[in-house]
Amino acid sequence: MNNSAIKIRKEADPKDTWDLSGLFANDESWNEGLAQYEKLAEKLPSYRGTLGISASSLADYLDFSKEFGILEERLNYYSELRQTEDEGDSAARTMTGRFMMDAAKAQAASAWAVPEIQAIPDETMEQFLSHPALTEYRIFLKKLLRYKPHILSDKEERLLAIHAEGEGAPHDAFSVLTNADMSFGEIDTAEGRKPISLSTWQVFMEKPDRELRKKVYDIFYGNFETHKNTLAALYSGSVKNDVIRARIRNFSSARSAALFPDKVDESVYDNLIATVNANIGSLHRYYALRKKVLGLDKFRHYDVYVPLVPEVSMETSWDEAVEMVCEALKPLGNEYTGTLGSGLRGRWADRYENKGKRSGAFSAGSYTGDPYILMNYKEDAVRDVFTMAHEGGHSMHSWYSAKSNPFMHYNYTIFEAEVASTFNEELLFRHLLKNAETPLLRTYIVNKRIDDILATLYRQTMFAEFEKRSHELEESGTPLTVDVLRGEYRKLLEKYFGPDMVPDEASDLEGLRIPHFYNAFYVYKYATGISASLALAERVLAGGKEEREDYYSFLKSGGSRFPIESLKVAGVDMSTPAPVEAACRAFGALVEELEKLIG
Repeated sequence: MNNSAIKIRKEADPKDTWDLSGLFANDESWNEGLAQYEKLAEKLPSYRGTLGISASSLADYLDFSKEFGILEERLNYYSELRQTEDEGDSAARTMTGRFMMDAAKAQAASAWAVPEIQAIPDETMEQFLSHPALTEYRIFLKKLLRYKPHILSDKEERLLAIHAEGEGAPHDAFSVLTNADMSFGEIDTAEGRKPISLSTWQVFMEKPDRELRKKVYDIFYGNFETHKNTLAALYSGSVKNDVIRARIRNFSSARSAALFPDKVDESVYDNLIATVNANIGSLHRYYALRKKVLGLDKFRHYDVYVPLVPEVSMETSWDEAVEMVCEALKPLGNEYTGTLGSGLRGRWADRYENKGKRSGAFSAGSYTGDPYILMNYKEDAVRDVFTMAHEGGHSMHSWYSAKSNPFMHYNYTIFEAEVASTFNEELLFRHLLKNAETPLLRTYIVNKRIDDILATLYRQTMFAEFEKRSHELEESGTPLTVDVLRGEYRKLLEKYFGPDMVPDEASDLEGLRIPHFYNAFYVYKYATGISASLALAERVLAGGKEEREDYYSFLKSGGSRFPIESLKVAGVDMSTPAPVEAACRAFGALVEELEKLIG
């Protein structure tokens, strides 16, 4: 594959693209599915008032809901995946828009269902749950019943459903402002004039030319400075929405509301922050090493991402990368590696870049289709082999979950998702390190692993701490002005980057440009996920069949257990600080090894 030649979509070799026929044979078939979905949606009101009559009547509705939900998921995944193939394809975008409009109508038309189920008396529901017709729905219903203290009346739920679309306005406005309205211009580089944008920002920050990094940094944050009051108002509005929604649903705080669906105690969140803070010395040690290796008098915010070791060229074809990943994952057994290898060599993945294709990578596992993977694979980038392992972890998690659970509770949580993906990265890291043929390659792999853990464990914990603080301020009645937000973020910059970094005046504007903050109390899951995966990787590699089977049990759990429970089955207890402490020690050991390798 010649990665330098970017093709248009229709020129892509079919064997290098995913096969979506597991969802729909083609666009025409999808249109027929949407027409069927619209007809089924018309039946939703006919079940109203019947759910509490008997276990059989409730089962009738849930059987219909399952059929409806499976079709809805197929329609959603097909249209979304088609759109990612070429974001400029108007036909695919139209499909997505049509589905979203129909899905919004269906959501409003079924807003009565959850309150009606919640209204069934507890004693009656207990009898219902013992009925054979509800066997595959018991876990789904028990999880739903947890929400009973937080579900409102039918009329109130309908009002909230109608209002839900408007709650996304702060995030939508933030996205439009930062992606479309803000213009960062261009800059002269050794390769000619290059555009500065949100997508090229990271590329510039990794350039060895420090003067170029500084210029880009100043231009980039100069734009955020110009829009700082608008950005602060948008984030403040998002936080207000979180707090108001939590109060309407009778939660003690916005954080409590966000953690409730996963049944995660707030102590898990607090343990993460406290444990990372207690072990922050290793992070400061790494930044001190960066300052030394880069030969800097003052270590600045724009010096954080430049590689200490140049990118190592390791030409690896797609098939060679698949072989490498499967070899690294051998401790998981033949079923795992055989299934993943077959899928990657087959048509699970959309492999290479084409014009208009969505950047980056993701896994999209559904109940009926293959666990699809989008990549933009480059044969000379070691990092893309890690990306393959990462997304393969997500896809195999989806594969096991869908095969092991009924539709109504097959889906696992984001809290668990990052465990399966980063577990694979850790096994690949150990495999490559063991087989590194040169000191340069070994140094590169160690440095890359340090940066990956830093970004996932330390940086996401810093973000989680900011979210915690901003919501606490709002809940205590402190207005989230631009000065308040910047002040809180600057404290975190100083704490996490330590004494060797001198923040620029604009550095605290970073807190106003992170899109994840518009999905509150989400980022902590990345940090807990990598902590769990490092512990489980150590357990599986040091153990035998029993430890591997425990990990399989976790992958097969789907939504049958809450995440803390499913991880306990695998062999790690995230309700204690121990896994996070172990992850911090592993990071510290890598920093120590890098110090020795660099000299």
